[in-house]
Amino acid sequence: MDPFLEVAIEEAKKGLSEGGIPIGSVLVYKGEIIGRGHNQRVQRGSVIHHGEMNCLENAGRQSAAVYRQCTIYTTLSPCPMCTGAILLYGIPRVVIGENKTFLGAEDSLRAAGVDVAMLQDARCIRMMRDFIDSNPGLWNEDIGR
Repeated sequence: MDPFLEVAIEEAKKGLSEGGIPIGSVLVYKGEIIGRGHNQRVQRGSVIHHGEMNCLENAGRQSAAVYRQCTIYTTLSPCPMCTGAILLYGIPRVVIGENKTFLGAEDSLRAAGVDVAMLQDARCIRMMRDFIDSNPGLWNEDIGR
């Protein structure tokens, strides 16, 4: 088990317990978590607080040199918005819990030279499938459908 994915899963579960969408993320710099977050679109009434965006927000301002040594972990494949933030800040590695329930902009990450690791974690898949089955309208809103 990857301990950083474990924390991202904890964040996803926290979001679900708050009535939100179960997607979590952590930002890791030199083996230490410097940011963690979860999707808070519902909780904040926000259009931008996806898991990765919330994680980056919670990490606070960092220098480009820090971002370029980070790995971001996310329980679900990053959407185009979150991918854009990853590329903007030059984060070189993304570890994804799963992309079976949603295939984000992974090709854009790879095309930009980002190292993308896909885990297909059964817990991440099950959590998202259960959520999507129970909340199709909210899910479609979250991904812009």
